[in-house]
Amino acid sequence: MARADRLERLDNRRAELEADYAKALIEALRVTAAGQWGLFGHNADRISRNAATPFVDNLLETGKTIDQMREQLAMSPFDLHQEFLASRGPVKPDAVGEPKQAQAWLDRLGEARQA
Repeated sequence: MARADRLERLDNRRAELEADYAKALIEALRVTAAGQWGLFGHNADRISRNAATPFVDNLLETGKTIDQMREQLAMSPFDLHQEFLASRGPVKPDAVGEPKQAQAWLDRLGEARQA
């Protein structure tokens, strides 16, 4: 019974963290869609990467924690975090810019452009 209670608490905390992660990602995407590069790490510009570091570090840390919880609960990794990780890094020269990519993410997640 104690194990079941512990797992239930862990699952509730996981769900809370996943909601927090989604909110933080949406906030970071809005900033990026407004023109701040660095979230996706598509270029080597240190200033852009440094500006996005707080967002990226928070997402990476929270995503890692969620994936550890999901592993303990015998669940697959957190899809939203895995998609974010896959979208980061260098891209081909003809790829869309980070602001357009961020807006596409917001559109896909059902978040309207914030005025």
